[in-house]
Amino acid sequence: MNGEQAAFGALLRDMRMSASLTIEGLAEASGVSVRGIGDLERGRRAAPQRRTVAALADGLGLGDAQRERLLTAARAGRSPAYSPVGVRALPRGIDDFVGRERELERLAEFARRTAARHGGASGSGSGTGEGSAGVPLVVAVSGAPGTGKTTLALHAVREFADLFPDGQLVVDLRGMDDVPPQPAELMLGVLRALQVADRDLARTGPGGHPGLYRQLLADRRYLLVLDNARDEAQVRPLLPGSGACMVVVTSRRMLTGLESVHRLPLGELGVRESAEFLTAMVGTERAVADPDALSDVARRCGHLPLALRVAGNWLATRTGWTVGRLADRLALEERRLDALAAGDVRVAAAFDLSYRQLTPVAARLFRRLALVPGPDTGAASAAQLTGQQVFDAEDTLEELVEAGLLGADQDRYRLHDLLRLYARTRLEAEESVQDTALARAALHRWLLDTATIAGRWFEPDHGAPPEGWQGVVDLSSADRAREWLQAEGANWLGALRAAATAGDHATVVEVAEALHWFSDQWIFWGHWPEVFDTAVRSAQALGDAVVEATQLNYHAWALLLCEGRPGDSLVRSAEALQVAERAGDLTQRAWAHSYTSWAHTLLGDYPQALDASREAARLFEAVGDLHGTLQGKAGYGIILLRAGRTEEALASDLDTLAFLDETGDRMEPHIAAMGRLNLHAGIGLAYSVMERWEESVAHLQTAIDLSVAARNTAMLSRCLIRLGESLLSAGRPEEAREAFVRCVSLGLDADPQRVAEARERLAALNAG
Repeated sequence: MNGEQAAFGALLRDMRMSASLTIEGLAEASGVSVRGIGDLERGRRAAPQRRTVAALADGLGLGDAQRERLLTAARAGRSPAYSPVGVRALPRGIDDFVGRERELERLAEFARRTAARHGGASGSGSGTGEGSAGVPLVVAVSGAPGTGKTTLALHAVREFADLFPDGQLVVDLRGMDDVPPQPAELMLGVLRALQVADRDLARTGPGGHPGLYRQLLADRRYLLVLDNARDEAQVRPLLPGSGACMVVVTSRRMLTGLESVHRLPLGELGVRESAEFLTAMVGTERAVADPDALSDVARRCGHLPLALRVAGNWLATRTGWTVGRLADRLALEERRLDALAAGDVRVAAAFDLSYRQLTPVAARLFRRLALVPGPDTGAASAAQLTGQQVFDAEDTLEELVEAGLLGADQDRYRLHDLLRLYARTRLEAEESVQDTALARAALHRWLLDTATIAGRWFEPDHGAPPEGWQGVVDLSSADRAREWLQAEGANWLGALRAAATAGDHATVVEVAEALHWFSDQWIFWGHWPEVFDTAVRSAQALGDAVVEATQLNYHAWALLLCEGRPGDSLVRSAEALQVAERAGDLTQRAWAHSYTSWAHTLLGDYPQALDASREAARLFEAVGDLHGTLQGKAGYGIILLRAGRTEEALASDLDTLAFLDETGDRMEPHIAAMGRLNLHAGIGLAYSVMERWEESVAHLQTAIDLSVAARNTAMLSRCLIRLGESLLSAGRPEEAREAFVRCVSLGLDADPQRVAEARERLAALNAG
């Protein structure tokens, strides 16, 4: 803002008040917008053209003398030594800005910091020493196509204009053009926007333009927006070296090579922000009429601001449409990108611009990432899609991250939902069906092979990968295997589904068998019932009765423990028993009785549970199955405890613990550790029933330590809730609170029922 603009704004405000008009009244009388009049009065925009002044004069009812006075002030405001008007005017479409509170607050903090450092700089001189010598603050705003980088920057220009009284410059670097402008051309555009005379530009010559550019920006307090940057090489020469400026650079690229900049990455909007965005565009009445449909629209737009704007524009111009109708239109994935187009604004077109700038290798990997079954992937999985070495694949993934087409979180890479659909369209358009099938098959085969090797770390008679195994991921320990299985869970599950659909039943059964004991380590993943039910059908297709009985038992376990469905589990264990008897397999008969006993226990039928438990123990002993015997003994103690026979339960658990101490070195370590954990938890619970609180706490703390060592979050949550209750009864409420807080904080792998109980206990403690 310069003095002449301030004079015009003050004069306009005085004339409006003399006419006893509000801003809204003058807007109605003149046809000039409320925002436009407000910005003029505050000096936040250039003085208007003659036709706008004439409209304002008519609205004010000015006489000839007053009209001429207003025109004169407007002309003066349009002819400053340096113009505060940006290289381009602020575009429309930012008045409905929603969300981004955190990002705006960071920008506001930067703006305030800049203004505080250079508060002595004047609007007409070279400024104070601090203002001239200081280093401008630079913020790099980066994000995928359509995340609203430009909108955020332009909103910031409006919000913080008063902190930069010499003007706000917005320079479109046109970084997505096939041949974007060079820094020298952009610099010349800025100089001309600042009203540097052509004769001065000619006198200094192109070689002198950078010095003149730096001098002008060092002397003034500007907010400079370098929008839509191609890369570091385009931006670097445009960054002032000193002065009172704040610079905001927006780019789809991360601009990693820029030094000494504050970084502000943008992702999709939150659920609440997306709903507010759409509501602002379609109106409250339509939004509240069907909030579920509004949520569906936002979700199918991937909460991407550009997609939300397109969807909102579509509804705003089709007032006869319900929100549900658009939600249904977006439901078809294969048509979603086509549906996200309004006039000449297409979401896919925004993606095209970035895709065209990729190297051929990166473009190929980007397309094939659409074949990943889950929401994210690692470098080793991505390498299977292109046949690259893992390090080369990681470099290519990072190129996609740098280009703003791929998100990264530590060593995981994720395509936005709409970018995944776009990648699929490019894959279908640019690669043959055969090449696509080969890439998919290579990925699926590797995922299932690796899942089998990783899962066998927890299986009896297996353990570490076989000697000579040449894997591209580190499975050198059980912990590494667990990490891989959990990180790639959605992907190997997708590959397992594909194998079942393709009729590769032997592979399905092999993978399920390899993961059986690992499933104890990740109980509440949510997909074990599907894994083992799929394996049951594959075993039936193979016609192998022993394998069928085995997988039926695994499915009975999953229904029982993972989903809490003992009635359905009884049906499955009965089927397993029938098939095992037909096959003459004593081991699977024993396991069927074991799961039957467990289900009856949860249903409260303790006599039936004890009978089945005794039969399981007899059969396990007959076949010499130590792991089954351990499970049976531990289960017997649980039945006694639930049946109210506490002292017998305690004695049984102590006897089983002694059995484990004697035979544990002959068991698979993870199975033995899990058994020991369960026994200490059971003993701790028995002592709590007997109101022997200190002994209860001691055993439950041991169970907690074992859960932590095993990284078994499900069991940890169960032990923490029991420990908290024992501590409460022992008169140690603060320690109990710590246990409940710890339980609540465990995350998605915890037992949800125990987490809910911990929240209730905390609420009760807080209520006194």
